[in-house]
Amino acid sequence: MPVASKGMATRQAFSQTLLRLARANPRIMAMVSDSRGSVTLNAFADELPEQFIEMGIAEQNLVSAAAGLTSFGFVPLVCSPACFLSMRSVEQIKVDAAYSDTNVKLVGISAGVSYGALGMSHHSLQDFAVMRAIPNLTVIAPCDGTQTEAVTEAIAAYTGPVYMRLGRNPVAAVYAPGNQCFQWGRAMTLAGGDDVTIIATGEVVQGAVAAGQQLRSRGIRTRILNMHTIKPLDREAVLRAARETKGIITVEEHSVMGGLGGAVAELIGQHHPCPLRILGIADEATPSGSQTELLAHYGLDADGIAASAAEFCAGLPRR
Repeated sequence: MPVASKGMATRQAFSQTLLRLARANPRIMAMVSDSRGSVTLNAFADELPEQFIEMGIAEQNLVSAAAGLTSFGFVPLVCSPACFLSMRSVEQIKVDAAYSDTNVKLVGISAGVSYGALGMSHHSLQDFAVMRAIPNLTVIAPCDGTQTEAVTEAIAAYTGPVYMRLGRNPVAAVYAPGNQCFQWGRAMTLAGGDDVTIIATGEVVQGAVAAGQQLRSRGIRTRILNMHTIKPLDREAVLRAARETKGIITVEEHSVMGGLGGAVAELIGQHHPCPLRILGIADEATPSGSQTELLAHYGLDADGIAASAAEFCAGLPRR
């Protein structure tokens, strides 16, 4: 069951989990691009210097070097700001990680509008679209610290290329520690309902949960799905929602083009059409501001999601 409490930043949960795993497995390597502080890997570098590589501001080389290390049995986790990792090194991700089927784990931190005040150059709003279009690459966005810990453990044990997207700032907990919160490629149901389904991914899941509570208080029975894995998408969970509820709303801290909403639209458009609304960042140059301010500006906080969902539901046909 989801919980409502304060939580840590997902990048912090990742770094703590990675250090714990690396202590037990000397084959695990942490690799960064002049970003050990941003990824909060200072403690890792100090304790396990032989398992830590600083590549400098050279994201393309970072990915290629990591791919090379897999040939010697190492498990490299490439950690870099998502805006740079997903854009600057996309060819190396496509060829050296995915096409070559190497055991590289790509960890994009401070994604979405986490770097808010730094503006569009540092906003990562295209990474889902790019990464999910690359064959043989799994794409995952955990929603809170507890799920980040579970996903980090899972990708470290998994053989194959993965892109995991994390935020920068503290995020409210969705799951209590110790709860079952991750199953590979399977959406997690946070609330049941047969009026409308909200499918959310990443750190806006908490807003979707709170919005669902508002909607239920208005008599709108709202199903909430945490679609932590963008690729492979849980097709059955999406199609079940299309069959069993009146419409679907997707929520993501990403462009409205090509991300979770695009993936859901592609699926239901071909197999079970139903009313759909995609909530995300508009196709425009994003302004500067805090993450909280920008999420509210684009209607991606709890109040904005609830208001959009209520309007959406008002236009749906009665059953």
